[in-house]
Amino acid sequence: MAKPKNLKAEERARTGSGVLKQMRREGYIPSVVYGGGSDVKNVKVHAKTFRDMLNHAASDSILVTLDLDNSDTQLAFLQDVQHNALTGEILHVDFLAVNQDTSITANIPLELVGESEGVALGGQLEQMLHSLEISCLPKDLPENIEADISALDIGDALNIGEITFPEGVVPTLGEDVVVAIVAKARTSQAEEDEAAEAEAAEGAEGAEATEGDEASPEAAAAE
Repeated sequence: MAKPKNLKAEERARTGSGVLKQMRREGYIPSVVYGGGSDVKNVKVHAKTFRDMLNHAASDSILVTLDLDNSDTQLAFLQDVQHNALTGEILHVDFLAVNQDTSITANIPLELVGESEGVALGGQLEQMLHSLEISCLPKDLPENIEADISALDIGDALNIGEITFPEGVVPTLGEDVVVAIVAKARTSQAEEDEAAEAEAAEGAEGAEATEGDEASPEAAAAE
């Protein structure tokens, strides 16, 4: 299970855009913490520390323990990160205050594990989904979801309903959604198509020859 990341959050006054720009120049990201039955808290987090946390996380669905100024801590879920569309600079961060009884929804990386029988026979593995949206309690939040593809033969597909999820983790998508398939290799498929076309052409030539042979006696009688 994913462990909460520790992140210091300093309280800030609710201010105008000019002060927020100055805050960013000083190396902080304006942020808010809401939910959990408490009032909205206006805070700021250190920009470099936050970027490093994102860079080392498996996904953007991160559970954090916010270390607040008054020595309190707040379990929170990273809800939204706003970027500058041109520079990529992080402009603002939203945290959702949660407790251990709060169900959260997160996008978790999906990892295919095992050796597919179909791939060993020359098939081509195609992964349709690289992450899955799941719902769970904070204590059950996984770092990733593993899907075993060992039993997939050529032409087989793996659906969400066939994945074994960790206890307490429920996918939000339907059971029939395809996660991965093992298709025929494109070169093999092209060779089969060429062989089918050649066989069809040979059949057409044979039919023409047969028609010619059947017409020959009539032509001889006419002469």
